[in-house]
Amino acid sequence: MGARLMKSLKKVLPFFVVLLVVFAFGCSNSSGGKKESTEEVESEVTTVGPEDGSKMDMWLFVDLHQQFYSDMLNKWNEEHPDKQIQIKFTVYPYADMHTKLTLAVQSGEGIPDLADVEIGQFPNYLDGKVPWLPLNSYVEPYQADLVQSRLDAYETDGNYYGVPTHVGATVMYYNTEILSKYGIDYTQIKTWDDFEAAGEKLKEASNGEVYMTSVDTGGADWLTLGMSEFGESWVEDPDNANVELDSIESMLTMQQGWLDSGIAEVTPGGQIDTEEGYATVAKGEVAAFPKAIWYMSRFTDYMPEMSGKFAIAPVPVFEEGQKRSNGAGGTGTVVYQDSENAELAAEFMSWAKLSEEGGVKIWDILGFDPVNTKIWTNTEVTHNPENKYVQYFVNNPFDTLLEIQDEVNLIKTVPITTTINEVFNVTTLNEIFENGADIKQALEDAQAEVDFEQE
Repeated sequence: MGARLMKSLKKVLPFFVVLLVVFAFGCSNSSGGKKESTEEVESEVTTVGPEDGSKMDMWLFVDLHQQFYSDMLNKWNEEHPDKQIQIKFTVYPYADMHTKLTLAVQSGEGIPDLADVEIGQFPNYLDGKVPWLPLNSYVEPYQADLVQSRLDAYETDGNYYGVPTHVGATVMYYNTEILSKYGIDYTQIKTWDDFEAAGEKLKEASNGEVYMTSVDTGGADWLTLGMSEFGESWVEDPDNANVELDSIESMLTMQQGWLDSGIAEVTPGGQIDTEEGYATVAKGEVAAFPKAIWYMSRFTDYMPEMSGKFAIAPVPVFEEGQKRSNGAGGTGTVVYQDSENAELAAEFMSWAKLSEEGGVKIWDILGFDPVNTKIWTNTEVTHNPENKYVQYFVNNPFDTLLEIQDEVNLIKTVPITTTINEVFNVTTLNEIFENGADIKQALEDAQAEVDFEQE
């Protein structure tokens, strides 16, 4: 009876949540102007382009992305006098934007012409009738040069519904200052066995003062990395998710062994992309960790004092020959299919994010690894001595990207992924790493929770 009641509540409560948010967003409407604040939620509006251009609205949740789009829009208008565009960009906080977009899609009213959707939220807009324009024909002119797995992240039923922003290739960040001090050559680390051996050497040489790495209790990046290396996915069958995979058990067992032997610690703050995580890295508390290439901006923004101390390398693998990276995070831009200017919006956005010209700006402005790999071999761009990322790291980021170019796997995000992440980040990882729970039992318990959601 209790389980049935919970299932019933689970179906009914979201309806009331939506009603409450409707009242919150309610009756306000933003006014015109070049830059303004709206009353409905905290936001910033910037309008770019000529008054006689085709007018569009775009919602997004990162101000720096707006700067990129504005720059590309100005270039588009310069190069396309017969296809002038004016876009009203509205930047909302992350949660507010996705909630507002969900309400608009559910009601069928107020849907913007364009919107940035975070990859974890993307599946929420693909259930039932998809409101977005299929982008296959707009992507096609660039497709031969793109990292296909990134397009696949926003694909369903053969249609691409999102224009990707970056690859998000996972790499290993090594503190070369620490490793060199204790006689460890990071370039010789190819497998996790090599990594563990280096960790043991580091522990002994530093008298246990420096950990080789840290393990997360508030993020699943290590697990998706393991799945990628094994060629597995916990949502291979989206309707029957399976978290009791060999790859997950192997990764967790290995990490638990690191904790037991003292070569790793539990990441302060739960994962490395937090204030506590930045402090851990900046103090030299850990010598290495895996994270997407976009984490470079965390170094330059929050740890400028570590400049010249970190190198970027492929991630170790369980067995040589396995793929050494996976795409992490991401934002896909969608086009509302019933927009008056849907085709022009799709043409512009595909050009802005997938062309060589757009890829250069994605690297220069955002510091992301562009989906268009032609930029990866353009040394004028990738080895520009004025670029802050080129200046910051011991080696060139694109040297590693080129090495793993054909090894970037994708663990697709589907509706149940949100539940899986919640189960692991709230319960499973803490039970294993903080409380020493049996890994097989912890995974069995996690599977039961996921199964309950999929009934």
